[in-house]
Amino acid sequence: MIGLTCVLFLDLGSTIVLRWWAVVLLVVAWLVLFVLACAWWTPHPRRLPWLAVVGLVIWAAVVVVVNLATR
Repeated sequence: MIGLTCVLFLDLGSTIVLRWWAVVLLVVAWLVLFVLACAWWTPHPRRLPWLAVVGLVIWAAVVVVVNLATR
């Protein structure tokens, strides 16, 4: 859950370099990951760190693709 919190700060901090719709997309993706993390909290606790990794990969991909596409 700490990893997902860090990803949320990355998502919200991206307002400086991304368009507003890309930040909204990132926040929606984060909400999906957060709901999944809440569902997996007790039955599958070892999967939670991987959700943060997935969030970080999504963030990096969106930042690169949006910045290349909007040049």
